[in-house]
Amino acid sequence: MKKIIAISLALGVLLFSACATAAGLADFGAQVAGAAGIIDPNTAAAISQSAAAIGRAAEEINPEQEYYIGRAVAANILTSYRIRNVSSAQLAYLNNICMSIVINSPRPDIFNGYFVNVLDTPEVNAFATPGGHIFLTWGLISSADSEDALAAIIAHEVAHIQLQHGINSIRNNRITQALIVTGLSAGGAAAGMNVTELTDVFNESVGEIVQTLVNNGFSQAQEFEADTLAMSLMASAGYDPRALVSMLQVLDRNNLDRTRGFGRTHPSPAQRITNAQRTVDQHRVQDTRSFRAARFQTAMR
Repeated sequence: MKKIIAISLALGVLLFSACATAAGLADFGAQVAGAAGIIDPNTAAAISQSAAAIGRAAEEINPEQEYYIGRAVAANILTSYRIRNVSSAQLAYLNNICMSIVINSPRPDIFNGYFVNVLDTPEVNAFATPGGHIFLTWGLISSADSEDALAAIIAHEVAHIQLQHGINSIRNNRITQALIVTGLSAGGAAAGMNVTELTDVFNESVGEIVQTLVNNGFSQAQEFEADTLAMSLMASAGYDPRALVSMLQVLDRNNLDRTRGFGRTHPSPAQRITNAQRTVDQHRVQDTRSFRAARFQTAMR
């Protein structure tokens, strides 16, 4: 009974430490309980290991780590989708739009730059992974009727990256997984699991986090936030922010399938239109879309 109470106390301190001073308090609690002989050394060591896992989870992810996490997400996406064999001119066109948005943005430089590629599927969808990987489905690209509409799509994905929505989701889940490992630690030590095995459980969970992030999509608040920033990014680059609303209206008229793609992972187009219309008129940009019409037709022919 004393052992159970001691473990509960140590875990309680650990939960507090995740929100306050990382692993120090939990490690201290485990050491005190171990020194008093209330819990055995293996249990104390396992709790301390879990505290360290939470400490790592709470650390800031640097740009290089962000890139490699994003690359893992991108690899995950490409297990479900194929890259479309678009012409080099089309790919360059999409990336030039991206670069015009990025270079005028608050965060133009990241570890390995931004890059757009096209997924070979009629599904209407897009993915932005941490570190600058952007995937647009051919179905979504085909829905755009102007360069400004394409810019709206790309700016929305750039916004997710610059707002670090993916990284924030991963960081939060890493803390969740650390807490799961904590639970395993207390029971696992008694069952004879060693610290290395418990660490493996934590590390292997990263792959599951990546898949959850892609399949579940971002929150409604994050999607609205990305739309708001996207309009600002478009205006800074000389694109008409109203094209985002127009693009959403196209998707709304096309009755997006709510069970897949954008429909499953995003708020409805109608909800996003309502949100975007609150701020779109704050951006004063000269309407120069006609100057880009011929370029769009040539590139997307």
